[in-house]
Formats: sequence, C-alpha cells, structure tokens
Amino acid sequence: MRYLPLNNNDRAAMLAKVGVKSMDDLFTDVPKSAVLDGLIDLPKHQSEAAVERYMSRLSGKSISAGSVPFFCGAGAYKHHIPATVDHLIQRSEFLTAYTPYQPEISQGTLQTLFEFQTQVALLTGMDVANASMYDGSTACAEAVVMATRVARGKKRKAVLASGLHPHYAAATQTVAQYLNIELVANASVPGNDSATIDQIDDQTACIVVQSPNVFGEIIDLEPYAEAAHAAGALLIAVFNEPVALGAIKSPGEQGADIVVGEGQGIGVGLNFGGPHVGLFACRQKLVRQMPGRVCGETVDANGDRGFVLTLSTREQHIRREKATSNICTNSGLCCLAFTIHMTLLGEAGLRQMAEVNHANACDLADRLSAIDGVELVTETFFNEFTLRLTKPAADVVEALADKGVLGGVPVSRLTGDLDDLLLVTATEVATDEDISAYEVALKEVMS
Repeated sequence: MRYLPLNNNDRAAMLAKVGVKSMDDLFTDVPKSAVLDGLIDLPKHQSEAAVERYMSRLSGKSISAGSVPFFCGAGAYKHHIPATVDHLIQRSEFLTAYTPYQPEISQGTLQTLFEFQTQVALLTGMDVANASMYDGSTACAEAVVMATRVARGKKRKAVLASGLHPHYAAATQTVAQYLNIELVANASVPGNDSATIDQIDDQTACIVVQSPNVFGEIIDLEPYAEAAHAAGALLIAVFNEPVALGAIKSPGEQGADIVVGEGQGIGVGLNFGGPHVGLFACRQKLVRQMPGRVCGETVDANGDRGFVLTLSTREQHIRREKATSNICTNSGLCCLAFTIHMTLLGEAGLRQMAEVNHANACDLADRLSAIDGVELVTETFFNEFTLRLTKPAADVVEALADKGVLGGVPVSRLTGDLDDLLLVTATEVATDEDISAYEVALKEVMS
C-alpha cells in the first residue's frame, strides 16, 4: 500500500505557496516528448522470483565488457582495478562513513579526502583540489559558473572548444541557460580548432578546452592559455581519461587556471554507467570561488595532527545566496576507490600504466588503419583515436558485435552527425589476442 500523507487541501496549499496552479506546472521545463502518457507497458505485478528470472534473461542479451575484446571509451574507460581496491572500500568504516559534518568523529573520512585532494592536485599540476564532484560533466559546468563568479558578473561569455565532449557541453548548457551565461559552442570536428581563440573578446570569462579531446587528440593548451590571459579570461582545461595525465604534460604546467575532468578511469569500474567521480582543481588565488568542499590538515589543542573542513561553500553550511554551488555531496566512495588505486600505483606505476595504454593504442591504430576503407584521423593521441570508415560507423559496430568484438563508439552517438567516424580505445587490458581479433573482424566487416 502506498503511503500518501497529504490530502487534496494540503497539496493545494503547497502549490499556492510556490505560485503554481497544478503539479504539471512544476514540470514545464521537461520536453513534451519526454513525458509519459499513461503507465509504462509493464505487468502490474510479479513475484520476486519471476522478476529475477525475467531480468536475468534480459541481461543475458547484452555483451558485458569483460567477456569479449573491448575497445569502447568516449568518456568511460575499462582499466584493470586491483582486487585490493574493492576489498578495502567495502570495509565497514569506509562503506558506511557519511558526510563529515562533525570533524572530531570523522577523522578517517577527512584524511582520505585530504589524500584524494593531494593526488588530484599533483595529477593536474594545480595548487588545490576539492573533495570531488559528481562526475566530469557537472564539474565542467560548475567550472564555467565559477569563472563568471571570478569575473564578478562583468563577463558572462564562455567559449567551448570543438573538441569538448558533447555531453560535457550539454551539461554546461543546461546550467548556463538559467544563469544568464552566454555559451559559444563550436561544432564537434576533429583537427585544429583556431575558432576558439578567435572568439575570445573582452566579454569572455573563460574558454573551455579538452585534452585529450573527445576525438582522442592531444591538444597543446599553452596557446589557448596565452590568448585567454591576454583578454583577462580564464582557461578551463578538461579531460575524460585521468590515466592520460600520467603521460602528458599536466594542464597546470600548460597554463590552465581551472582543471576539471572525470576520475572514473582510476579505481572506479564501468558499472553499467555509474557512479563516476568528478575531479576539480584550480589555482590558489581562485580557491574561494571553487564549488564543493576542501579538507585541510591542522593540529589539535594537544599538537596532534588532525583534519578539518577548511572550506565548505555549500548551501548547507552558509546562506544559500552566498553558496558557490548547490551540489549536495561529493562522490565519497568513488574518491576512496580512486585514492586507493592511485596509492597502489604510485607515480612510477601510473607512468608505466600510461605507457602501456599508449603502446597498445598505437599498435591497434597501426593495424586497423592498414585495412582498406579505414583511415586514421587523429595524428596524436593517448589511448583513444578516431577512424574514418567508408561504411557507416554504427553499422560497422553492430557487425563487429555480431563477431564478438565491441569495437568502439560511433561518433554519431555523441554528435548526431559524422556518421563515418568511429572512436576506438585501447587500454592496458587490451591483449595481443584482443587486438588481433579486432583486426581480423574489421577486415571481414570492411570487405
């Protein structure tokens, strides 16, 4: 039986208080095409055993990432996660730890977040990092909002480079449209992007550039940083694959002011789409405008080391109008998984892991681009690259799946066009046998 504590009069009073006439008025921003007309076409009820059997049959129709050669990426990456990671995050003191509202009884959680922040700051080449965001796309949106705060509202224009992941651009657009932020988004195309620099003017608060970008290309951020700074704007550097930062020059070294990205590639599995963990770092001078929490190290009255919430500019802690973000929590368990994996790797391990990723991708790119009807589009890349095919990429992916190879992500799934482009990823889990299987399958599909 459903529990409905409110009667019609209660609901009418609540609607009148918020200034709407009906419940439907609360959902006017939802597109009509996304609104269900009636109930979902499902059986009214089934026993638990019947539901389990049905769901098991349904899941059996899918090909899991670990069961076949797997070369998909596009923002979510399959890496080997040591068994130690899952073992440690499931310890009760970690798994059940909640938001550290009371630092004196949350020292373990705070220390873990402090270590996480240190790792992210070192990885990105920045001065300070926060205790995480939900994922890379919302971190990107929050970075743009932060840039307009830094400009004290005098500049409200943000330029998005063509290589920014379309999902990140869409999340940023969702937030920006309600905050009077003008977004200049360039069409997603591989290759050099001079338009971003040309679009910077005295009204520009920030430019957003991704490297490696959505097509896998490694971008030199320094020209963008110079152009942005010359106009009094900030450079926001974005990444999808954190392992890449073990091989390429950090965004901070290249002049970025804010660095955001997705941390899923380290310690966090694919998990059928989530949860993920957003990384967010910036220059020291900008820290008070950074969203989320910052955990700090201090000493207590006895001189012993302790940890505190140094900065917590959320609506739960201060007046709502003074908050830098309404994000209500960090991805604590995913932060912990990230931190444990990074600790196990160490700097040398991360560099070695990055080298193996790059070597596997180069081997795969060489083999696939030698096939008739296949052209390598990206000249420089880390572990992800783009191919141009003489057949629709979506059809090729389906045909490869029928042969037991998950061959990548059609770019059209991300952009809605560019039907002939295929995004392919090879991480350290791609074996020689996997790469050979892909080569053989693609030859057959393209013939």
